[in-house]
Amino acid sequence: MTMSNAAARPALSVMLIVSDAAAAVSWYTKALGAGQLWDLDGVAGLHLDSAPFFLHEAVPGKNQEPSPTDVGLTTTRIEVFVDAPDDLIERAAQAGATDVEPVTEHDAPWGPHRQGGFTDPFGHRWSVGDRTPLERFPRQ
Repeated sequence: MTMSNAAARPALSVMLIVSDAAAAVSWYTKALGAGQLWDLDGVAGLHLDSAPFFLHEAVPGKNQEPSPTDVGLTTTRIEVFVDAPDDLIERAAQAGATDVEPVTEHDAPWGPHRQGGFTDPFGHRWSVGDRTPLERFPRQ
């Protein structure tokens, strides 16, 4: 059996470690409009439009995967590309996001790029921008 090129491509997503999975599912669905793929009580699959992302509640004693709120920092930034970045950031801010950075226009190699961001209540940093990087460098 031969796999098509599309089936042979790797898929990449992110799993966010959170202190409380049920609260995180609730926040991401309310604040970001995420849809739920599945929920296994402590581990959940969500999506923004067709982009999946996953949540996993921090496991006590598993020191390699603490939640950002447990350690007081994050080293990963989640990038989201949408048609209306201002709207998503405002929605997140209204739902309790912190360190809200309004959308500003940046000069990029492909031209103007509008982007801002926020930190969610679980310590994850999100950058929200327009789709210009995806349009300039389309997926092959």
